[in-house]
Amino acid sequence: MRGIALTLIGVFLLTTSDAAIKWVTGSMPFGEALFIRTLFVLIPIALIVWRRGGMASLRIASPRNLTIRALFGTGSTFLIVASLSLLPIGEVLTLVFVTPILVTALAPLLLGERVGWHRWIAVLGGFAGVVIMLRPDAGAFHIAALLPLAAALIASLRDIVTRHISASESSLTILAFSALGLIAASLATAPFGWRPVSVTEIAIAGASGLLFGIAHYLMIEGYRFAEASLVAPFRYSNLIWAPLLGFLLFGEIPGFGLLAGAPLIGACGLYIIWRERVQRQHPGR
Repeated sequence: MRGIALTLIGVFLLTTSDAAIKWVTGSMPFGEALFIRTLFVLIPIALIVWRRGGMASLRIASPRNLTIRALFGTGSTFLIVASLSLLPIGEVLTLVFVTPILVTALAPLLLGERVGWHRWIAVLGGFAGVVIMLRPDAGAFHIAALLPLAAALIASLRDIVTRHISASESSLTILAFSALGLIAASLATAPFGWRPVSVTEIAIAGASGLLFGIAHYLMIEGYRFAEASLVAPFRYSNLIWAPLLGFLLFGEIPGFGLLAGAPLIGACGLYIIWRERVQRQHPGR
C-alpha cells in the first residue's frame, strides 16, 4: 500500500509539473524554461544524494550507457515540452503513454524478448487508440500531434536502454546523469531566442522542476516498497489528472478523439503490464 500511495502521489506531482511547464512556455522559449526547470530538479536530487551517503551513492558503471540513456531522455523531454506548448495537456500525455506499447513492440528486435500473441493484440489495440485520437481522416489532424508520438518512440528506446543498464546502474545515478545531460542540451538553445525572464516565470519553471524531481523520487521509492509490476498500472492515473488539469487551468475541453482513444490506449497498456507479470510468474502461459 505504501508503494502504491507513493506512486499515485508521484504521478500527480509529475502531471502538475507538466502543467506548470506548459503554463510558462506560453510566454518564454521552451528551451529556456526547460533549463530553469532542470536546474531546480537538481535540488531534490542533491538532497537524495546527501541522504544516501554523498557522492559515493552515484557510482557509475558505464559512462557510455548512461550517455546513451541521457540522449534518449533529453530528446523525449524536449519533444514533450515542445508538445505541451502547442497542444492540450491531456492529448500530449495520453499519446506519450503509447511508450510501454512501443517498448513491447520493439522488445523482440532490440532485446531479444519473446512477445506472445496476447501482447501483440494489445499493441495493435494501442495503435488503434492512437489513430482514433489523431483522426487523420476527420479534418482534425494537427501536425504537432506527431511531436508526442515522436517523444513516445524516443522514450521507448530510453526505457529499453534503462532495462539493459538497470542491473549495473542505480536509479539515482540514472536520474542525476540524465538531469545533467538535459541541462547541457537546454543551455545549448540559449543563442536561439532566450530573453530576460520575470521572477514569476522563474518561480513557475522552478516549481515545475522541484515537483518533477520530487515526483521521480517518490516513484523510485514506490518501487522499494512494492513490485514494479504492482505499482506500474497506477502510473496510468495520469490519464485522469492530465485532462482534469487541462480543463481547470487552461479551459481545455476533451474532444471525441481523447475520450475514445485514451481509454483504449490505457487499457492496452495495462493489459501489457498484466501479461508481463503473468509471464514472469508462469513462464510459457
